[in-house]
Amino acid sequence: MMFWKRIAATCLMAWSALAGAEPGVTDSSITLGMSAPLSGPNGAYGIEMREVISACFAQINKNGGIHGRQLKLEVLDDGYETDRTVSNTRTLINDKQVFALLGYYGSSPTTQAMNDGFGPARVPLVGTISGAQTLREKPSVNPNNRYLFNVRASYADETEVIVSQLASLGLKNIAVFYQNDGFGKSGLDGVTAALKKVNLAPSAVGTVERNSLDVTQAVQAISKVTPQAVVMITLYKPTAAFVRQMKQNGQNPMFMTVSPVGAEQLVAELGDEARGIGISQVMPYPWNDTTPAVREYQRLIGKNGKYSYYGIEAYITTKVMAEGLRRAGRELTREKLAAALEAMNHQDMGGYRVSYGPDDRTGSRFVELTVIGSNGKILR
Repeated sequence: MMFWKRIAATCLMAWSALAGAEPGVTDSSITLGMSAPLSGPNGAYGIEMREVISACFAQINKNGGIHGRQLKLEVLDDGYETDRTVSNTRTLINDKQVFALLGYYGSSPTTQAMNDGFGPARVPLVGTISGAQTLREKPSVNPNNRYLFNVRASYADETEVIVSQLASLGLKNIAVFYQNDGFGKSGLDGVTAALKKVNLAPSAVGTVERNSLDVTQAVQAISKVTPQAVVMITLYKPTAAFVRQMKQNGQNPMFMTVSPVGAEQLVAELGDEARGIGISQVMPYPWNDTTPAVREYQRLIGKNGKYSYYGIEAYITTKVMAEGLRRAGRELTREKLAAALEAMNHQDMGGYRVSYGPDDRTGSRFVELTVIGSNGKILR
């Protein structure tokens, strides 16, 4: 009788351990999820991020993984559409049973996914290509934000640097061209707030819909004021279409845009017409190996690889996630990961610092300006 009792007790303990196991975690692996545009007009962004994150995982796994566990990646294509991002998030959590998320793209898609998906499910997400203020609200204001950890500066940080530069040049007639969604509106708010500090307001505004290249009305509205400068809160394809049409209209203002545009993608789309466009950047310059994180990234990609701002951001995002997993320990839970990330205050990721706290999801405030030079070279 005692023998059977011991067998029953052993089975019960094994069943309890299995029932209590965290989703996406086994003795030998940790599965992480990612939703990003892999197709459509913005597919280039997600594809590059996926390639770098996958390369990072392979390197970590080659060196023994994290606490002996190998990292696995599940990636779903959302086409930069909000509904698909929310649906993908639910699929990753409920069907794919991922442990945590990383590398999301876009303000509206990520905000909705946070409020309807990973936030209520209490699944941490590290790194999103967005500077929207909604994603930086204190967890005490929006409890869903407890599970989101930004890695980049906000649009308010980027646009303040841009406006400060334009104001220092004595420019006052400054228009705004923005994408009509959470991304564009957050950037517009940032530009408006920064202009207000120097007693200015946008001289004209024009919009373009998400995943659209119809910029005609925006060009007409902005051309009416013959602006000295235009701040563009748009992605690379509508940015290129707008710049071309403005020039065709005889308009040659100083064009400035924010980091999500993708400097390399914009150069590929515009060619020589991209010369002179200013871009705010929120990551270290990926072609100069003086920064430790950049040296590591370049070694990962290889000498003949294609370096880019999206690449270095994907690399640093993966570093933040890996550091959080290491700090969370072998007995891994989602709550332990969130707590470990929260404890990373001014954490040096190789010359690039991220900072969180129990009521702080800022991540970073690093911003520097670059300009597209001759032959499409990005210059600081």
